[in-house]
Amino acid sequence: MGWFAARAAPAAVILGLLLALSAPLASAQASPLSNDELEARLASGPALADLVAYAARANPMVRSARHEWRAAVERRRVATGLPDPELMVEQGNPMEEMWMGRLTQMVPFPGKLSRAGDVAEADARVARLGTDRAAREVALEVREAFHELSYVRSARAVIAGNRELLEHLRTVAETAFVRDRATLVDVTRAQSQLAQLRYDALLMEELQETLTARLNAALGRPPGAPLGPLAQEPLRPLAYSLEEVHALAREGRDEVRIAEARIARAEAEERLMGYERLPDFTVGLLRDPLDRGGRDSVGLIAGMTLPLWPGKNAGRVAEARAMAESARAMRDGQLYETNTRVREAYFRLRNAERLVALYRDELLPQAANALAVAETWYRQGQGSFSDFAETQAVHYNFQLALARASSDYGTALARLERLAGRDLTARQETAGEEASR
Repeated sequence: MGWFAARAAPAAVILGLLLALSAPLASAQASPLSNDELEARLASGPALADLVAYAARANPMVRSARHEWRAAVERRRVATGLPDPELMVEQGNPMEEMWMGRLTQMVPFPGKLSRAGDVAEADARVARLGTDRAAREVALEVREAFHELSYVRSARAVIAGNRELLEHLRTVAETAFVRDRATLVDVTRAQSQLAQLRYDALLMEELQETLTARLNAALGRPPGAPLGPLAQEPLRPLAYSLEEVHALAREGRDEVRIAEARIARAEAEERLMGYERLPDFTVGLLRDPLDRGGRDSVGLIAGMTLPLWPGKNAGRVAEARAMAESARAMRDGQLYETNTRVREAYFRLRNAERLVALYRDELLPQAANALAVAETWYRQGQGSFSDFAETQAVHYNFQLALARASSDYGTALARLERLAGRDLTARQETAGEEASR
């Protein structure tokens, strides 16, 4: 095995190791479908998993982060390589064709290149974690846009259904007004509610276009690219307690892991700076045509740097230590922020969960029954038109509230899983749990 092959082998091993370390996130977002199949699925009716998988492949920010990571991996070969040799040629007397030449190679103090390699590996690890963070950020953006767009499309369906009912109510009110069974106020109320529904329909139509553009942007597609009907996402209950989510987020949040990787990087930099106090060496060959015997002579060259300025070298070490302390402080700050964000997202999730149960299981069925009773009583002459219209408005608002709460639940769950760095609706054994078995 040649020298270059021996130098390249560790880099290949490290690249393979880093690729292997990234496998969990990649597999979590992988899809067996080809790009064309995914594109067709998006146009015909995508599920949330299809959108996340598509974004992981096509989003420009994710692709940029991957390239930055690969560039960081390649920098190790640069950092651990010897400086280029230096060749110098001199002509002592222009009237004579006598040329002096020297070929030198600078050789760092033993162990210095290895420490430089440690710094480059730490940079590559930070870049790899940055790739994970970019992928999860994009996945969160896709999930938030998906749930908002699902809400808007559900709201449009609710509005369309109620608009049809209100058109009927207005006709009934106008007929009843002619027969003295309804007042002018009843007719005006029916017309006002219908006008409000028209406004809501227009608002939701424009909002749908905006959210479609937002989702397409996260997918790396043009704003107007077609998106078929979104598959309904079931409400998946949380499988972890708040304390467990806190623990998972402290271990799995990308920002915390990146801060810890930067601490390791700063510590590696500090060890490298310790070598700046040690000399580097120079070896080489000298060709001198002025040999006394009239023949060219070839000699050896050896030299070394003299790190005589302790202030400069001490400053390098102090800078590295300060960066390490800064990274530790940043890690602590990320942990505090993680606790706050987990608590906020958990509250929103539980609140949305309670609202979904409230509207789905109690208020909406009661409102539907009240609407049916009010309509029956009105047709039988036992109730007023105002009661009928009022129960219809309540039923309409509860339908929208249920759709809103369902969307909020999905959004809160996406944020909580982004913080924990994993699926929180199905328990996964941690390393400690596996060890205790």
